[in-house]
Amino acid sequence: MTEFLYLYRGGESPKSPAEGQQHMQLWMAWMKELGEKGHLKAMGSPLEKTGKLVSGDKKVVRDGPFAEAKDLIGGYTLVAAKDIDEAAELSKGCPIFQFGGAVEVRPILQMKM
Repeated sequence: MTEFLYLYRGGESPKSPAEGQQHMQLWMAWMKELGEKGHLKAMGSPLEKTGKLVSGDKKVVRDGPFAEAKDLIGGYTLVAAKDIDEAAELSKGCPIFQFGGAVEVRPILQMKM
């Protein structure tokens, strides 16, 4: 099995606490299913919408990220799958699609030290 990172992009915020609770229940059910099938390596966490961007030779620090709302990374999860096609297929169960978001599926390069 290979490890993959799911990066959650965009998606509408819940409009009420009740909707937020329903949304969270969908996420937890999906995570539980991934775990029961042996694919969940690390649940990950949501990310704050603010941060800093350090770049260039002079390592300039700027407020950020400056992405379009639809591209803003809201969180991540680490999963295991036989290949990227299976990882992409597993991502289709993610509740973010119900709220206009997307899942970026990225293979983790295993480095030997």
